[in-house]
Amino acid sequence: MKLFIKNIFPVFLGCLISMPIAMANDLLKEITANRLKVPKTGIIRPMNDGSAYATVSADKKSIIIVEFAKGTTRDTLFSVEKIENCPLKTIEGFEMNETETRLLLHSDIKKIYRRSFTTTYYLYHIARKTFEPLSEYGDQQQMASLSPNGRMVAFARDNNLYLKKLDYDTESAITTDGEFGKIINGTPDWVYEEEFCNIRLFEWNKSSELLAFLRFEETAVKNFTFQWFTNDYPTLKSYKYPRSGGDNSHISLMVYDVGNRTTKQMDVAPKNEDFYIPVFYWTNTDDNLAVVRLNRSQNHLNLLSVNGRSGVSKLIISEKSNTYIDYKNYTKLHFNTDNSFVCLQEKDGYRHLYLYNANGTLLQQLTSGEWDVTDFYGYDETTKTVYYQSAASSPLCRQIEKCDTKGKRTVLSGTEGFNKAVFSSDFNYYIETFSNTTTPDRVSVKTETGKLCRTITTNSDLATKYAQLQVPQKEFFQFTTSEGITLNGWVVKPANFDASRRYPLLLMQYSGPSSQEVLDKWHVGWESYLAQNGIVVGCVDGRGTDARGTLFRTATYGNLGELEAKDQTEAARYFAKQDYIDSSRIGIWGWSYGGFTTLYAMTNKSGMFKVGIAVAPVTDWMLYNTAYTERFMNRPQENDKGYTQSNLLDKAKDLQGHLLIIHGTADDNVHMQNTLLFTDKLTEAGIQFEMQLYTNKNHSILGDKTRLHLYTRMSEFLFKNL
Repeated sequence: MKLFIKNIFPVFLGCLISMPIAMANDLLKEITANRLKVPKTGIIRPMNDGSAYATVSADKKSIIIVEFAKGTTRDTLFSVEKIENCPLKTIEGFEMNETETRLLLHSDIKKIYRRSFTTTYYLYHIARKTFEPLSEYGDQQQMASLSPNGRMVAFARDNNLYLKKLDYDTESAITTDGEFGKIINGTPDWVYEEEFCNIRLFEWNKSSELLAFLRFEETAVKNFTFQWFTNDYPTLKSYKYPRSGGDNSHISLMVYDVGNRTTKQMDVAPKNEDFYIPVFYWTNTDDNLAVVRLNRSQNHLNLLSVNGRSGVSKLIISEKSNTYIDYKNYTKLHFNTDNSFVCLQEKDGYRHLYLYNANGTLLQQLTSGEWDVTDFYGYDETTKTVYYQSAASSPLCRQIEKCDTKGKRTVLSGTEGFNKAVFSSDFNYYIETFSNTTTPDRVSVKTETGKLCRTITTNSDLATKYAQLQVPQKEFFQFTTSEGITLNGWVVKPANFDASRRYPLLLMQYSGPSSQEVLDKWHVGWESYLAQNGIVVGCVDGRGTDARGTLFRTATYGNLGELEAKDQTEAARYFAKQDYIDSSRIGIWGWSYGGFTTLYAMTNKSGMFKVGIAVAPVTDWMLYNTAYTERFMNRPQENDKGYTQSNLLDKAKDLQGHLLIIHGTADDNVHMQNTLLFTDKLTEAGIQFEMQLYTNKNHSILGDKTRLHLYTRMSEFLFKNL
């Protein structure tokens, strides 16, 4: 990649270019090719005995059992090289049944949407060492799941569910009514996948006798169609996409009885009620389901106990909110032997752990304080101890903790920064992943007291590369807005920073509800490249972001954009007062929700932003999906004022500053229609702008060459206009 000196020279009069151009170019290539990202951690499946875990070997050709404490390989469960003419060249994913007798393996996948995929699954019997394809019929499968006893596999294909009985080598259909655009069984519709982040919606009970699944009837949901460009006439791609205020899929919770081959609908909601079931579990009582039901507006949640054979349900917990209830609080329910359970709630204004009995009577609040529990790892019934991740030390950090029922808290993680964990089945060991802004992921094994057993990796090669590239470090700061709100941020300055100079500033932000960008964790991104080219980069988490309690997180409810843009404008004013910032050269950029906030900030008549870059922005929340938008805005039928105030199409005429707007033509999430309608309004108002489209690219605009082009385009826009 080349940078054009004629574009850079006028911009950087009075600014310092802090490193050779060639080195800066190399840095951008490293960033866009993800070579400064930590390699993904493989699957960690703790074994039942508590002393070891199963994982994929480094060469991705074997499933091995590794001892937590010593790191020695106890056994090789499966090896590609030991199977004659094995169709698997590498292992990309695996699952083991509860009794640890069989493996379900897959390699190459074919993406559907953001998370969903199809693949060809293979079965391996660990003791008999037999290897076979899961199915010899039809197309590839989706989300195959071994029964706990290892004798069956349930899987989805073409919107239907199937059952493979391994003892008899038979395959039969559980459902037959699945049809694209009409009925889906066991896998999500588009909005469930995108907004509830679950791509397998069927679950076995513990005895392997019952299979619960969600059924979607999406006939009433309107189609969205976009063009796919080829060398011939464009083709059309169409799928069901429910927009704010419109029809959702009608969902049903079904239970299939393996023994008598019958399917029964569960009674989980009044007839004709519009609701979501973001998550459901089988409890330790064999025929009992725990079902989380959310109303359409997502401000009323019921936890139901459902008999999987009769279909009868009873209410266990009912929770209401004046804003919205975060469904993720219930995605890690832990059921004890007696079906008492631990869940996350926000009763006191912060996200904490609570213990209930099986009937929904609150027994105890397990954690407390003016800080959030940010992840829940489990509950040890023997020691009556919960294990979790928290933001107790700072919203910028995450630490691993345990707390007993007497309220004694112990911090297990050692170093301040971002820590996360995977615990052994008996909680005697855990794998800790630590990083901060200058340290790539350091993965180690510790005992349940936090004592180090061994180090798995320090990612030393990445740390060395980071040092060689002379990447400027992030500096954290706080400031108080004119409304008295304290906000957290970071700033990256050029490596050879000169406080006597005045630099241009770019504000990076996402700003979406429950998001967080200001974290003390490893991430080297575009901000480093810009800083190497003389631009100061700042980032501030405004109201609506995470890890600062319920009130801060829900402050933007009902009127998305106003407070987010206000806080980014306040951040710009804070930086403008710094001696090293040229207050006439401040820009803002963001992607998706960040693109929306960028446009909002440029149209709020503050005059603070000379330039802005908006990638894949929402410009009218009436164009976005039901589950996300209505969670934070309620339905337009109940909040017409909020939708009107957040509509950027009406604000386009007030745009101030030079805009670059970018979109992928095949964006199935935030449709390109958002950008085209906004730019049409700019045209009507006589406002000039720049636009970049990426042919047949979705919301993520992926591809090594595409990403390099994208970030080069944005960089050169800033070098020329900021």
